[in-house]
Amino acid sequence: MSIKFMRSGLLAAVLMLVSGLAAAVPDIQHWRSANGVAVYFIPTRELPMVDVQVLFSAGSFRDGSQPGLARLTCALLEEGAGDWSADVIADRFDQVGARFATSSRRDAAAVTLRSLSDPRYLQPAVETVARLLREPSFTPDAIERVRQQMLTALQERAQSPGAIAQDTFFKTLYGEHPYATPPDGTPASLNSIDRAAIVDFHRRHYSAANAVVALVGDLDRPAAEQLVNTLVGGLPPGEAVPPPPPVTPLAASRTVRVAYPSTQSHILVGQVGVKRADPDYYALYLGNHVLGGNGLVSQLAQEIREKRGLAYGAYSAFTPMREAGPFLINLQTRNDQVDTALSVTETTLRTFSTDGPPLQILQEARQNITGGFALDIASNSKLAGALAGIAFYGLPLDYLSSYIARMNAISPEQVRAAWRGHVQPERLLTVIVGGTATPATATPAAAPTTAPAGS
Repeated sequence: MSIKFMRSGLLAAVLMLVSGLAAAVPDIQHWRSANGVAVYFIPTRELPMVDVQVLFSAGSFRDGSQPGLARLTCALLEEGAGDWSADVIADRFDQVGARFATSSRRDAAAVTLRSLSDPRYLQPAVETVARLLREPSFTPDAIERVRQQMLTALQERAQSPGAIAQDTFFKTLYGEHPYATPPDGTPASLNSIDRAAIVDFHRRHYSAANAVVALVGDLDRPAAEQLVNTLVGGLPPGEAVPPPPPVTPLAASRTVRVAYPSTQSHILVGQVGVKRADPDYYALYLGNHVLGGNGLVSQLAQEIREKRGLAYGAYSAFTPMREAGPFLINLQTRNDQVDTALSVTETTLRTFSTDGPPLQILQEARQNITGGFALDIASNSKLAGALAGIAFYGLPLDYLSSYIARMNAISPEQVRAAWRGHVQPERLLTVIVGGTATPATATPAAAPTTAPAGS
């Protein structure tokens, strides 16, 4: 049997598996709770488990003049509720074998719960989370404890060239836009936040009008509705907070160098990218898989690592948010190779933006993405994470079931058109951390033919 025949047979088997998976993806059920919370539910019967995420429009872009407020508020949810201490809360979850976590990003704050579906374990776990959301105590001791943890984390970030590069990139790219606000805050802002500000932030953002629920697990519809009513039924109606404002892209290329005592420099190159709900996201994601999203076989890795040995690796990614998140290329190289690595990076991006991906390589990228789709939703928790994105960003209910067909339908021309519409190589922000700092520079930009997302 020839190797070519074996590869063809393997590819056919993979495609059959993927097609079967697409057909097997369950439909998403959607409704609103009695107090108006949007609910997205997928029943799964393979394991006696339930995964639930509650997301609030309470990310760091809501911080205003107090960076770190959203993350501090979110972290305090599990530090006390009513007359329960943090130890009591932890013990309540331990007694039923449940896992609880909080997280806060630029767009959203989230709480997650994983529990056995048996009502003897699930009901107490859900009731505990409901009280954490409804009655956080925000005691002075807890506030100081979490504040100190965040201040320690800031000290650690200040010693990380990668973190310095990321913070500088967001601050420079987004300027006065709320996305520029550092989610971890600053020492001055964290020390200025008092209990009244935390209570007010929770009151304004942790309400039914600003919440969505993603639920996956071994439940039927009546049981799912009962769970949701217990979980978020006690939230006040509240008022929906406004969405983030549109993002204005940089008018010209800019380079920012930050001195850091290291033999290597961290380099970030990018610009304003795309909103999560933008229909071009699929074509951009597919194209980026060729440029820098597919590990060592991507074009950036081939040009920078394999051909020239300038870096261990290089990758690129779109990070979409409610408004346009960044498109970012990331690499590290020796200080004496920075200019060469940047030249190769910019040339590779410019060539890709002009010519688009070769047809054969694009097809291989498509097969890699669709072939890996099964692993992306292979567990209840992964499926719940995907469902949470659908819920929070208002994606269509057939997102999962139509994903493979949507990817397969994208033509090379669509990839090139989407790339030309959203990526302008003449408007790049470059951040370099390492070596000697020099003043930020700007280069003239040619007028774009198409406005980027979020402009």
